[in-house]
Amino acid sequence: MILAAGRGSRMGELTAQRPKPLLEVGGRALIDYHIERLAHAGVDEIAINVSYLGEQIVAALGERRYGVPLTFSREASRLETAGGIRHALALLGSAPFWLVNADIWCDLCPARLGRQLDGDLARLVMVDPPDHHPDGDFHLDAAGRLHADGAPKLVYAGMALIDPALVAALPDNMPMRLSPCLSRAITDKRLGGYHHRGEWSDIGTPERLAALEAALAARSETGHGKR
Repeated sequence: MILAAGRGSRMGELTAQRPKPLLEVGGRALIDYHIERLAHAGVDEIAINVSYLGEQIVAALGERRYGVPLTFSREASRLETAGGIRHALALLGSAPFWLVNADIWCDLCPARLGRQLDGDLARLVMVDPPDHHPDGDFHLDAAGRLHADGAPKLVYAGMALIDPALVAALPDNMPMRLSPCLSRAITDKRLGGYHHRGEWSDIGTPERLAALEAALAARSETGHGKR
């Protein structure tokens, strides 16, 4: 599942007429990179939730991209992360699925997270804290378990392997954040993590979008590509 329902209000005028997942970097929409990477990882269907200017996303992507069928979970108003996942469960099925925020950049192949959770409710991709979030979110221990306390803390990267049971008990069509669900999973000792040390960026502001554009241009000049 790709989360693509948010407005991206911090992007200012860039998202006044265009949804954030369709903002371009390196000549392509942000969401396009995720779909291509998921296709290369072997997914056979992608669900995408949409809300703000969502029909632009539906029209731009179509029913199939990179050989993968796309289905869309429409939200009349944004349901937040957990609410959006809960609303899309009928499309996602009962098995664990990969979850990706449309407004991040990351060079991690989702397959590194595996496809099974061994009793956990989620396995989160964690990254070193960026300047805009220096305090981090969770502590990842040597056994790959996430904790609310402990140091150092890492930041949730917006990528995860999710068991539908993480949100299945939530009411449908109600805005709900993901953090309370993750806190409960930590309390139940059912939350794992994976420390990604490669490229990652949260495209939350025009400045970060411009920085990513510059980085991709530099990579292109050196022949490293843009995927």
